[in-house]
Amino acid sequence: MIAGANVVDHQLLSLTLESVIIQRPSPDEQAQHLSLDKGYDNPTGERAVQEHGYIGHIRRIGEEKLDENKEKKHPARRWVVERTLAWFRRCRAIIIRYDRKAQNYLALLILASTLLWYRRAVRLGAF
Repeated sequence: MIAGANVVDHQLLSLTLESVIIQRPSPDEQAQHLSLDKGYDNPTGERAVQEHGYIGHIRRIGEEKLDENKEKKHPARRWVVERTLAWFRRCRAIIIRYDRKAQNYLALLILASTLLWYRRAVRLGAF
């Protein structure tokens, strides 16, 4: 989903979940979890999670972090997002949006992500 920098994230959550390209299993067959931060702790965020059939894990505003000494069952995988954003920073046309039309910028994002994942697949020997 493409929007201006002044749009609050939770307003785009439902549109973002609708535009997911990869088919996911039916919620009846396999439970799908969605982890969100405190910015989505509001009725709009919770409604979007329920409408799309996810089990929401939203940290509540004012809730403290878990004890650091306690072993986590499933550690966070934030590095995947950070790594992908670092790859996108190599593409100059994506860093600063020069295009007026959102369609053109979206096409650039799709082209860049296709090239990045193709290069990664070649490095891993998938092709």
